[in-house]
Amino acid sequence: MSSITRFLLDRSSETRLVSPAPAASDLELAFQAAARAPDHALLRPWRYLVVEGEGLDTLGELFAACCSSDVSDQDREKARNAPRRAPMVIVGVASPKHHPKVPEIEQVMSAASGMMLMSLALNDAGFGAMWRTGPMAYEPVVQEALGLSEEEMVTGFLYTGTVERAKPEVPRLTTPEFVQRWVAPGHVEPFGD
Repeated sequence: MSSITRFLLDRSSETRLVSPAPAASDLELAFQAAARAPDHALLRPWRYLVVEGEGLDTLGELFAACCSSDVSDQDREKARNAPRRAPMVIVGVASPKHHPKVPEIEQVMSAASGMMLMSLALNDAGFGAMWRTGPMAYEPVVQEALGLSEEEMVTGFLYTGTVERAKPEVPRLTTPEFVQRWVAPGHVEPFGD
């Protein structure tokens, strides 16, 4: 097994993230990795926003303001504090462009692939990451405040920083639990031995 495969098999999302956040040089490599996402027709249908410092508090206030009036004070406070779960949040934005051969969904998947590649690059640089979406990713007020156009959408909030302590090992699926062999229309068989 190659070191790359071992790295991928050991990857996990980390929830306990503290300072320091990735340095500019680490971010540069992570963004360059994100830009290597599959990109049919070289449309570059993505962009990223880096939120840190006081920006995390501003984002938290925005999240709290978007909570419905029937939300408990505790849940509103949880929304307000959400961005402070890490010293840095990178907002992934899908920016689809009209193209006769590349449907919007392909471009959104490209942007999402970039988020994963960025996460892996940050892991390789020694940082933890947690890719989150949740209702705030789809909230029009949040999208507007982040400066998204009507055609754009949030692909996620990538929380990143130094891992405070590793979380317990997550049970992994065996391959036959999620893979089948397609044989013919309407006919699949178990995959594996």
